Amino acid sequence: MSAPTGPAGSRDEVGAVPVGATSSTSGSSSAMGPADPRDQSIGELLKQLSSDLSTLVRQEMALARAELKQQGKKAGAGAGILGGATLLGLGAFGALTACLIALLATALDHTWLAALIVAIVYGIIAAVLAQQGKNKIQEATPPAPQTVETVKEDVEWAKTRK
Repeated sequence: MSAPTGPAGSRDEVGAVPVGATSSTSGSSSAMGPADPRDQSIGELLKQLSSDLSTLVRQEMALARAELKQQGKKAGAGAGILGGATLLGLGAFGALTACLIALLATALDHTWLAALIVAIVYGIIAAVLAQQGKNKIQEATPPAPQTVETVKEDVEWAKTRK
């Protein structure tokens, strides 16, 4: 990404500001492109660089917000569906647990022992799932891959501007 350059602007009668460039006192701008960077002072170039950099940062922030908003809408719909599935799954899980405890209680003649065995098995399964979930979260990519890529491009562009 490079800053647009236009034809070299002619100087006004004072010779300080190229014609068509924005002056800090006039506050107006012309439809002409920016002056040739070789005709600008260091101060003007630094001011333009600062302006370009702030514009670039604002654009990157807008891109990140748009990406996150789009992903948030998809995630919100998915979360609602998962909430309903979780509610029904918990009911089914409770019924299955009661069934397993009753089944073991008939074989062991001790309901408390049957409940303890089912709880230990569930605890082991929960520990394995928690470890797998933790590993998946650590492998996750950044939430805004396009923004990350364009920021890397912007850094490379800025290095070439020196």
